[in-house]
Order: sequence, then structure tokens, then C-alpha cells
Amino acid sequence: MNEKPFDNRPIGVFDSGVGGLTVLDHIVQLLPGESTVYLGDTARVPYGTRSADTVIRYSLECAQALVARAGVKVLVVACNTASAVALPLLSSTFSVPVIGVIEAGARAALEVSRGGAIAILATAGTIRSGAYLSALRRLGAECEVIGRACPLLVPLVEEGWVDGVVPMLTLDRYISDLVGRADVIVLGCTHYPRMRRLLRQLLPAAVAVVDGGVATATQLQAVLSEQGLLAQPGRVPNHRIWVTDAVEAMVRMAPDFLRIDMGEVNIEHVEIAAHG
Repeated sequence: MNEKPFDNRPIGVFDSGVGGLTVLDHIVQLLPGESTVYLGDTARVPYGTRSADTVIRYSLECAQALVARAGVKVLVVACNTASAVALPLLSSTFSVPVIGVIEAGARAALEVSRGGAIAILATAGTIRSGAYLSALRRLGAECEVIGRACPLLVPLVEEGWVDGVVPMLTLDRYISDLVGRADVIVLGCTHYPRMRRLLRQLLPAAVAVVDGGVATATQLQAVLSEQGLLAQPGRVPNHRIWVTDAVEAMVRMAPDFLRIDMGEVNIEHVEIAAHG
């Protein structure tokens, strides 16, 4: 009888900055035996205000670094903007499985929807792409879908401003007219879960707030299992974080995102492109 195959290569995860750590945290909690390499393209954050062509180029460079240098067995695009515009090309370019966050987030939103509007809080790039609307319609959603670009939230999270008057007023400006219209709010940017506590204070209890990170980790687990890519049980995993700029900021902020011993995480600077 053939033994079940194992694959101890790391999982690759990338985002424009620190936001994708919210997805990485769910992955590590669900798959504690898996090693990971997270690439935060902090030199070029945010992606949400860039053109689609630029986001595609940046995404290809991040993915190439993870595949060629880290030898990852799967790519998780932990950036909604990159998932919205670059996922098809990434999937056709690389031989490893590529998983985005939008389909998982849309599916999670439908599971809690009561038939009212679904509001997507996201970057301008994600909203322009229409990716969430397309995903929801593919999944059978017939309700109203409201896209709301929130360009100031990523810079606030990157600076660690997730409490206090400024982020509260900023959030209120973006969502005040959604109260009474939407019964589901989708956090359509991986930075936004850091604002979840403030968001809950501004919304009625009946409004569901969806973070696609949990669903993305569950999808990843299924892909690894189906394709024989799970790591060998009982092994001690290794976690690395690569950043393209501001290592000190990542060292300071990562513990706020990750529920693991940061003493076991190696954080280092990498160059992935000759030009920004």
C-alpha cells in the first residue's frame, strides 16, 4: 500500500504590506504544522491606488520571488486588489496552485446574507475591477451589491492607527449611509480586519461583518489535502517574513497580527525588483 505523500515546502503568501498578515494568521492557526514565507511589498504599498497593469507587474514579481527563492508549494494572494486583477495571469504563469481571497470572501458573505444588500469595503482598484460583484453573481447572489472604495483605511492600518477618533471618523464617513441598506459588510481588503472592532461600534448588531481570511485558509487546507501537498504531521514549522522596505516597522507591527511566538519568526529585507 502506498504511503500518503507529504510536502514540507513552505506556503507562500504575499500582500502589498502588513494587511495580508491577517490571512497568514488564519493559515497558521488552521495549519499549525505548515511552514510559511510571507512577502509584504512594503516599498510599494498601497496597491489599491495603482493601475491594473502596475498591480499585475508587482504581483508577478512577488510571486516569482516566492517561487524561485523560497521554493513555495502554493501561492496565496493575500491582497484583494492583486486577487482582483492578477489572479488569472498568476495561475497560468506558475506551476504551483494559486489561491486568491475574493472568491472565499464572496462565498462567506453569501452564507450569512439574509437577502439584504451586501456592501464591499475595499480599495479603489478592487472596486473598479468589479471582482466581488462578479464572484457573488457566479455564486448565485441576486441581492444588491454595493461597492465602497475606502482609500484612507490602508494608510491608517499601515501606520498602526486602528483605534481612536481619527480612524473612527474615517470609517463613519465611509459607511454611515450603508446602515439600514446592507445586512452584510465584506472587509474586501486584508488590511481592514484590523478596523473590525471600530466598525462593530458603528454598525447595528444585526449587520454581519465578513473577513474572508478564515474562508481563504479553509480553501487552502482543501487544496493542500486534495493535491497531496500537506506537510508531514509532527514536524516543527518555520515561519519567515520578507519585506521590501521598513523592516523595523514590520518587527513592530507583526505581533499585533499574529498569534504565534514572534521569537520563532525571521523578518528580513529582500529586493524583488530593480525599479518601483
